[in-house]
Amino acid sequence: MAYQMLLLTMDRQVATVTLNRPKVLNALSVAMIHELDEAFTTLAGDAAVRAILLHGAGGKAFAAGADIGELAAVDAASGEQFAGQAQRVFRHIETLGKPVIACIDGFALGGGCELAMACTLRLANDAARLGQPEIKLGILPGYGGSQRLPRLVGRGAALKMMLTGAMVDAAEALRIGLVDEVVAGDSDALMTRARELATLLAGMPPLAVAAVMEAVDRGADLPLDQALALEAAIFGKLCGTEDKREGTQAFLEKRKAVWVGR
Repeated sequence: MAYQMLLLTMDRQVATVTLNRPKVLNALSVAMIHELDEAFTTLAGDAAVRAILLHGAGGKAFAAGADIGELAAVDAASGEQFAGQAQRVFRHIETLGKPVIACIDGFALGGGCELAMACTLRLANDAARLGQPEIKLGILPGYGGSQRLPRLVGRGAALKMMLTGAMVDAAEALRIGLVDEVVAGDSDALMTRARELATLLAGMPPLAVAAVMEAVDRGADLPLDQALALEAAIFGKLCGTEDKREGTQAFLEKRKAVWVGR
């Protein structure tokens, strides 16, 4: 499929989705969010894809936020729908069943930070700057930021970021848990490390990968007893798969397992 605002490439089992509006720091327009939905729907249905990298073109920004020109036209009647559409797409990415790694080079602000938080893992380089500056526009994060940020960094740190609108650098983002790893160097170094990690994840049994992500996502807000029951149920399903039989047999035979995703 041809995209106007994205680039989509494949390298064996790893797909790369590039936000491709570098002249406006990859601002997330409604059309780009729609294309993201289409791209990730395609990748979800492609059994050959085991891991996905998401980054921004141009070397200056992952995504600098929503398209402010579009946002300025939103009123009380359309605001909820405007936010809800992006929330749905970001939730789709979050629950894709395949690991998505956000590669943050430069700014990830507003909607860009919210998109990164919807990814499975977040890698940043030294140039990364993350923040939720929506309060300076008289609004709050509307693409999931007010909910995901406290879950990632804690209530106090999240409130401080959202109430001040201040950016954090890569080192601070790592310290508070907003990113999972900081890579020293430029965009190339970041993408090299991200592909290395994506290749590692792509080599894992896909059903088990999806199961881990499902258990963490669904169990996060359940009481512990219910979350443990969920874990046991998912564990039981995996025990009936060909991949589980292959994994245990390969271990006993001291050989590398061959995963089939069944």
